[in-house]
Amino acid sequence: MNNGPSLRRETRYGMPAADQILFNRHYVLGYSYYFRQAKWALEIVDPDTTGLERADNFRPDYRIPQMFRADKADYVHSGYDRGHLVASANQIETEIQNSETFLLSNMSPQQPQFNRRHWRNLETEVRRLNDFEHILETYVICGPIFYFDQPVDFIGAEDDNGVTLPIPNAYFKSILTEDKRGNLHMWSFILPNEDLGQPFTYYQVPTSKVEQYAGVELWDRLVGSEIMEEKDSLRTMW
Repeated sequence: MNNGPSLRRETRYGMPAADQILFNRHYVLGYSYYFRQAKWALEIVDPDTTGLERADNFRPDYRIPQMFRADKADYVHSGYDRGHLVASANQIETEIQNSETFLLSNMSPQQPQFNRRHWRNLETEVRRLNDFEHILETYVICGPIFYFDQPVDFIGAEDDNGVTLPIPNAYFKSILTEDKRGNLHMWSFILPNEDLGQPFTYYQVPTSKVEQYAGVELWDRLVGSEIMEEKDSLRTMW
């Protein structure tokens, strides 16, 4: 099977650059060697669910060179969760589809309450959006953000595999929907990696702000003044 980006449905509206592009069966991921974790993960939310249980088979991604690759040991006793970028519950039609989301390349160190409450709440709300009758497809890209004017902590022991993982200061998520009439709309968020004091809606930002803080160009195959206005605006929540 040809996994070229131009042939992948997920990349129809664009795909940012990264040190290594990992083409999985149901999502695409851009990996950062510098940060030892994904720079972004891009998916189409799968509307088909079969009631499968989570695979929970966390494992290293051996496609990544060892010097840049995370291992399960890096998270042990760290106090941080292995936070999914592509949500397990978004890809649950088949066992292999769900299993792919447990590759450690799809994980990032998340504060437990952030991962289990706030990040999960946003994931759930995106699936609710995707279930609306008028929505044809829902594209989601997300990833870590590091603020270079703020301290960055690390997890991972040098005597395990030589890799230490920087803990992101925040995470972004940008949602692009296409409805059955061909209309495109987007919503974007930047959420601090902490137990938040506000609902996730409080952290909605223009997509252009995500691009500036995350250092990625989002939905770059979309051109025109209307798209630029969409990127610079705050669209009312669905």
